[in-house]
Amino acid sequence: MANKKKPVAKKAAPQEPITDGLPIQVEKVEPVAVKPIVPTKPKWEYRDRTYVLKTGKSPLLYTLPSKHSGRKPLLFFDQEKGYQRELRYATNQKSPFVDEQKGPVTLGRIAMRDGMIKVKKEDVALQKLLSLYHPLKDKIYYEFDPVQVSVNELDWIELELEALTLARDMDIDTAEGILRAEYGSKVNELSSSELKRDLMIFAKRQPGLFIELANDDNVQLRNVGIKAVEAKIINLSADQRTFTYGEGNRKLMTVPFDEHPYSALAAFFKTDEGMEVYKAILKRLY
Repeated sequence: MANKKKPVAKKAAPQEPITDGLPIQVEKVEPVAVKPIVPTKPKWEYRDRTYVLKTGKSPLLYTLPSKHSGRKPLLFFDQEKGYQRELRYATNQKSPFVDEQKGPVTLGRIAMRDGMIKVKKEDVALQKLLSLYHPLKDKIYYEFDPVQVSVNELDWIELELEALTLARDMDIDTAEGILRAEYGSKVNELSSSELKRDLMIFAKRQPGLFIELANDDNVQLRNVGIKAVEAKIINLSADQRTFTYGEGNRKLMTVPFDEHPYSALAAFFKTDEGMEVYKAILKRLY
């Protein structure tokens, strides 16, 4: 008896949404406009401010230009407006810009006494003129910032501590090389304790330079070269152009033009031939 084929089930047709005979309305979604982020200008801080001459001197009286003239221009280029704006300090105006001042003006004088001027927070026009717009700012004078001063002092203290630590742990030969770079042949007259003392003083007074010299390999090589010449192990010609070595005055090198002889010798010590000479010199020196 033949097998009967099972009827194949038909796929159900997708059902239409029930709309009661009304057309389907698709709601349109309007794109949301994204506003560009406009950087805001920093707010002006109302506080007393001090301005100091950069020369480091303290003249009894020094007057800064307070209004524009042909002989002493007082202009500020406004990038937003695209042109130069005339400046003028008027004690009865809110703005230092001439084009923003209204009515009669009372001109003021910017006088720095003993190298400085203190401006109260109420005198906003003068503060903004000196802090933001005056062309001589950071050229003739600067605004004293106690916060920045404290940061600079902290950086200096940390640099000083680093230099003093290096000086404390430094061996005598390296110390001698650093001091010789600064004081010359006077180093030969110092005892070990005097060398250590002068090294610590140098590190405290000029920590940046001391650290630079301490990390310079050539300082030690220069020192060995100088000591070798003083001990007559190496000879430097009278014109300081040629180094010779040994009893036969074998020529070691010629100093390049416009280069310090001992700097050139330090560079020579780093070569293959110079390294052998350097080792022989150390044996004879120590």
